[in-house]
Amino acid sequence: MLELRPVCEHCNKPLPPGSVEAMICSFECTFCEDCVGTILKNVCPNCGGGFVPRPIRPKEKLTNNPPTDKIIYKPVDLEILSELQKKYRDVEPEDR
Repeated sequence: MLELRPVCEHCNKPLPPGSVEAMICSFECTFCEDCVGTILKNVCPNCGGGFVPRPIRPKEKLTNNPPTDKIIYKPVDLEILSELQKKYRDVEPEDR
């Protein structure tokens, strides 16, 4: 089951289950739409993959399948990110 993480890993912005700003990579790394677009430039700093909008779980399903309360907050090392961005800047996520 998809783990609905509560905050952006980079800026710690709250991303509740119904947030349309939550973006995830295939490993469920979770960032806000602003960080993905302006800082990460669609390159996951953890795996190098791209991002898609996180699906929204229907409210009635949250009772039996709640979001996690585990916060992963580890601001991105911009030097390491820069190397990943150089490597992938001209490669679409599906080709990485």
